[in-house]
Amino acid sequence: MKRFLSTILVACVLTACTTAQLNQTMSEVNKALNTEAPLTTAEVGEGLKEALVKGISNGSDLASQLDGYFKNPRIKIPFPPDVKKVEDKLRQVGLGSEVDKFVMTLNRGAEDAAKEAKPIFINAIKQMTIQDAWGILRGSENAATEYLKRTTTAQLREKFQPVIANSLNKVNATKYYSDIVTQYNRIPLVEKVNPDLNDYATTKAMDGLFLLIADEEKKVRQDPVARTTELLKKVFGSQQ
Repeated sequence: MKRFLSTILVACVLTACTTAQLNQTMSEVNKALNTEAPLTTAEVGEGLKEALVKGISNGSDLASQLDGYFKNPRIKIPFPPDVKKVEDKLRQVGLGSEVDKFVMTLNRGAEDAAKEAKPIFINAIKQMTIQDAWGILRGSENAATEYLKRTTTAQLREKFQPVIANSLNKVNATKYYSDIVTQYNRIPLVEKVNPDLNDYATTKAMDGLFLLIADEEKKVRQDPVARTTELLKKVFGSQQ
């Protein structure tokens, strides 16, 4: 088919077609060959935003379902490592079940907060500039996620922190943690602790969401089936 169309084009040139006729022939050849116009910066920017919105939508849906954090070892939030000695000591004195109950409610809080995270993240994505668009497109398989993390984490944390705090209170994680710390601090000769649970939970919940977003970005970059719109096909297909 391509050879046939090329022959037509050459014949047109050899028979002294007019400029208008030559342009028309070129147009028809390009159309027949399904030649697409080069990507524009605007298309790259919009394509990246679309991919990230898709990623956070899918990622937050996975995280917000029951056991989305708790039974996913990649994003499960453990007992705060800064006070690991609290967990170890409480298990030694027979309070392991209390620790386990707290860890479960901590992850339930993150799952609940993930539902509210979607619009916060999407709003941040839509405000992205396109200055780094080409570099992101040609970057690593998680370049867009890393760009989003680098440029929006501070603002996202500010907005997400009250959401996670509300969710932790809703599932009683804050109360369980307070009870655990209180019991630990009553143990003779131990150094008293009182770490910021909300800050820890916010960081870990966001880390989990970014990890899931990166998974979705990787799919869009590598798997044509994951490109569910023409814009995604054009933007990411151009890199293959």
